[in-house]
Amino acid sequence: MDLFPLWNSLRIAGISTFVIFFIGIFAAYYIAKAPRLIKGVLDVILTLPLVLPPTVVGYLLLRVLGPKRTVGAWFFSVFGIKLTMTWWSAIFATIVVIFPLMYRTARGAFESFDETLAYSGQSIGLSNTYIFWRIRMPYCRQGILAGTVLAFARALGEYGATSMIAGYTPGRTATISTTVYQLWRTNDDNLAFRWVLVNLVISFVVLLAVNMLEKNAGKTSRRKGAA
Repeated sequence: MDLFPLWNSLRIAGISTFVIFFIGIFAAYYIAKAPRLIKGVLDVILTLPLVLPPTVVGYLLLRVLGPKRTVGAWFFSVFGIKLTMTWWSAIFATIVVIFPLMYRTARGAFESFDETLAYSGQSIGLSNTYIFWRIRMPYCRQGILAGTVLAFARALGEYGATSMIAGYTPGRTATISTTVYQLWRTNDDNLAFRWVLVNLVISFVVLLAVNMLEKNAGKTSRRKGAA
């Protein structure tokens, strides 16, 4: 059993999650403080990939990053780099698909933050940077961690957009999801079922972690309420 699809899926999911962790927090923090109209418009734009079919997301990315499109052609002519049909091409698709999960979860966590804590910190001369990293983030960490884990799980199982922009090449671009599909197409049900079991185990562990984070968040909220 070639383990490349597992390794490739893990590195694509890990890199994508690392990127959207910071981008999602940044967007959530500033959009949560934006006026209602602007927040509503940006919410729709940033959450759109969550409701679009993954194949549509992949098609739109191909329209931008394809070798005959403006961005893709420029990168190839200047740097000699193809932005499609490589293992890291899947990172572009995965980032777009999982960003809304991180953004929505982080925004909800920031909106539940008690702003009197920030005002208290400002009143004693603490900088906004200090308040953000030492007060706001620890307060919201359970929700942010839950969003991160969910985004990682979604990245690990991404198929539609990934298959369009990265394709399927054994040992080069294959992921768990694309491997299962290809094995099914070639009637190799036994090996396909093994990969399905691998995906089920990973998904179970991820959901267990999310439930534990939510349980801890509930306990923390009750303690704060009692205080």
